[in-house]
Amino acid sequence: MSKSSNNGSNVSTSSRPARPSRPSLRPNCSPPCGLSFTETCRMREHPAIGELRAAGVVCFGGEDWWYHNRAHCDMQLMRQYARAARVLYVNSIVMRKPNIGEGRMFFRRLTRKLRSIGRGVTRVSDNFWVYSPVTAPVHHVPLARGLNQAALRMQIRVIAHRAGLTTPIVWVNCPVAADTALALRRCALVYQRTDRYEEYPGVDRDAVLRCDEMLKRRADLTFYSSRSLYEEERAACRRAAYVDHGVDYERFACGGGESPEELRDIPRPIAGFFGGMDAHTFDYPLMLDVVRHTPEVSFVFVGNSSIDRSELEACPNAFLIPQQPYERIPAFGRAFDTCLMPWNRNRWIAGCNPIKLKEYLALGKPIVSTPFPELNRYEGLVLTARDAAEFAAQVRRAVALDDPTLAERRRAAVQSSTWAAKADLILRMLAGEDDPADPTLPTPTGELSHA
Repeated sequence: MSKSSNNGSNVSTSSRPARPSRPSLRPNCSPPCGLSFTETCRMREHPAIGELRAAGVVCFGGEDWWYHNRAHCDMQLMRQYARAARVLYVNSIVMRKPNIGEGRMFFRRLTRKLRSIGRGVTRVSDNFWVYSPVTAPVHHVPLARGLNQAALRMQIRVIAHRAGLTTPIVWVNCPVAADTALALRRCALVYQRTDRYEEYPGVDRDAVLRCDEMLKRRADLTFYSSRSLYEEERAACRRAAYVDHGVDYERFACGGGESPEELRDIPRPIAGFFGGMDAHTFDYPLMLDVVRHTPEVSFVFVGNSSIDRSELEACPNAFLIPQQPYERIPAFGRAFDTCLMPWNRNRWIAGCNPIKLKEYLALGKPIVSTPFPELNRYEGLVLTARDAAEFAAQVRRAVALDDPTLAERRRAAVQSSTWAAKADLILRMLAGEDDPADPTLPTPTGELSHA
């Protein structure tokens, strides 16, 4: 692996002085009876939290660092861990079956993945490496799957070793990485079950479920961000926990500044949405109907889409803006008069907990959403609607709201839910210092409610 600078550029290694030895990631203690560090950890019920903090993380991510919005849970948590230890973020392994029938979308995904692989290993900060592995989408073919996993194991072992990650926490947010994750030397295994991955369009459901079940049986901690999904599956896990999503609170709640230039000529009031518009999550027919029947409101959609939005684009009060860097998203949100979550009603949404909800709450803005289970904790802070007519009525109501007290209540509901707090909580659970089966949950008021 070539040595890289913090901005990812390669640095020549010729005629250089001898490289100082890397500091060990292992704790300053000798394993008993000559056992390895991994064996020592497994002899105990839980590794010590100091060992976990120093061990670093190899994370099999659910997204691509180079192309997806970096608000995702695994990306946010890895940023937190990289403040104190080394992190290797492995970009998402393709779960979909290839489908050339998707036309332009298929070739767009293929081109994007090839470009990501072409970046090789990139050091994005002092302790943080990103790698896109060379794999093929063959998880549904047993023989090919075995060869694929062998190649993946070899790549990750070599790169992790060169990054100084000898016995890391292995973290999985992409279930088809299960075979590789389980084969790696590690001090702990974490499975991030924050979505029903088997419901993702185009995947081999049986292959994904096989990996999911294997991880739930073997992981030292399987954590869920959806309370309903946690309750449904906790008995199938070796050790399960409900860990609500965090939010980049300071970024969304604080600051003002000018409205983004893209919004300056758009008539007010503005009802806005930021994020991807995908058929399995976004209720496009509902939103199209709402836009057409609410001409007095401007509707702004910031982000890419896998949906044909030509009919929406034809509406004079709809404004489509391409995906923006994560750092710019709060400025768009602050310019909205109300924020939108027009989700489908399906198994994927029923088992998820969109980070967008907490980002909207941190903005303090009125929110209009279709119902889903995780909204139950925020009663009185979110307006819900079950059909297009009701959604349009709630949008009209929301854009007329100007209640500073209610805005502060929304912010207060998520103020303590920082990503730093969530990252620390997960380590404490791994170390046995917090009980993942504790039936108490913090409510938006900061009090405790019993589930």
